[in-house]
Amino acid sequence: MRHFFKVFLAFLLTLLCSAAPLHAQGVSGAASAVAAAEQMPAIFDDKLLIDGYSAKLKDASKDTLLAMINDDSLYAYRKAAAVRVFRQEFASFVVQKERVLIERMLLRQLERVDSIYTQIEIMHTLVIMDRYRYFDGMVPVLIQKIDHYDPAVTEIAYRAVDDINNTGTIHAREARIEFNTLRKIFFLARKKLSNANPEEPKLKGKLQLLRWAIKALGTEELKNLPKEVISLM
Repeated sequence: MRHFFKVFLAFLLTLLCSAAPLHAQGVSGAASAVAAAEQMPAIFDDKLLIDGYSAKLKDASKDTLLAMINDDSLYAYRKAAAVRVFRQEFASFVVQKERVLIERMLLRQLERVDSIYTQIEIMHTLVIMDRYRYFDGMVPVLIQKIDHYDPAVTEIAYRAVDDINNTGTIHAREARIEFNTLRKIFFLARKKLSNANPEEPKLKGKLQLLRWAIKALGTEELKNLPKEVISLM
């Protein structure tokens, strides 16, 4: 879709420039169109869009945010932002009776939304609201999304798990869930790890989460990892 917008914009500007009386002006206009099109990706940066909407919604009331989250017609980036702001500003303070209703709403939205960004924000929020109930089911999925082809998804998913890890008390049960999830991922990809760059964003994020799990469980867990992972740590 982004490529289509760039090509379409370049095509329109090229047509306008070709109407100029001098051929040279048309060539120059076409070059300018291509240069302008190359600047388009920043406009469609998914992470920047969500960050921007989140900043605008920072002072929104809880009722407004919940109404936006429950609106099935709402633009995906705005919904993702609404979930994020609700989590940051209100999720830790809702009372039990209200929390049950909000969790049901979030679970309903999780089933209905197509946006992976909104899905990540919802899963993150559910774990923050009730770690004991949702950690087992949500965190392994979030870890798997770190391997997504979209760098924005990789970053948002990693930051979600990292925030969960740094919120509240560290429990060995939770560390074990993360360790087992990462261990499985690394074993499946171990043939690719011998020449891997530990600074590559996807791998770097998973290694950082692995270090967190090992810190909680103990270094004896290192023996349960592929040797290729040990060399990267």
